[in-house]
Parts: sequence; structure tokens; C-alpha cells
Amino acid sequence: VQLVESGGGLVQPGGSLKLSCAVSGFAFTSYYMSWVRQAPGKGLEWLASIYTDGTNTYYADSVKGRFVVSRDNAKNLMFLQMNDLKSDDTAVYHCADGGGPYSGSYYPESFAEFGSWGQGTQVTVSS
Repeated sequence: VQLVESGGGLVQPGGSLKLSCAVSGFAFTSYYMSWVRQAPGKGLEWLASIYTDGTNTYYADSVKGRFVVSRDNAKNLMFLQMNDLKSDDTAVYHCADGGGPYSGSYYPESFAEFGSWGQGTQVTVSS
């Protein structure tokens, strides 16, 4: 099982980035997929989940209206389009298999709450 994130970088406040997650080694189309992040010195924060076929998406209040999760099941890819980025969005962003129809705020105690996860990609929002 392998999940590899890409697309992070340095962006100014108000800017946009699109993250990608390439998945291999498991039945991608059978699982919810999620994005979580970890800011410096903080725990995990769930951001978004997407249903197996992409028809339903769920977002944390902190990113709702700014971030959009999507997936391409033909290519085993998941994406996170991030708009109107703020300094508080600075974190390492991870994709993970699992998750569900969460809402509001959810702070996983550890990655063990997911099936597998990637090493993450750094997003830094700064002027």
C-alpha cells in the first residue's frame, strides 16, 4: 500500500494550491478517502472526506467553502483544491484511506484511525 502526496509549497495568503494523492496497492475505489493535516506543534486535523465514487464530500468547518476534494478513480488519484489560503493553513497535508461523513470539527488522535496514509506534503502560507 502506498499513498504519495504532492503539490505542496509556499504560497501567499489568499493564494491557491492543488494537492494530489497517488494511491497504489489497495482497492482505491472501495474506500472513502480523506485529507488530514498537522500544523507545527499541533495534532491531526481532519479536513475532508470523499465517498468511494466521489458523489458525496464532507468538510471540516475550518475549510468549508475554501477547499474542494475530488477523486479520479480511473487513475487512483485524489485531489485537494485549496483556495483563499490563510496563514493558519500552514501544515503538513496527508492523504489517508478511510474517513467518512464527518462534519464540524474532528481531530483524530492518530493516523491509526485510518487504514493507511502518506508521508505528507508541506504547505506554507506566508507573505
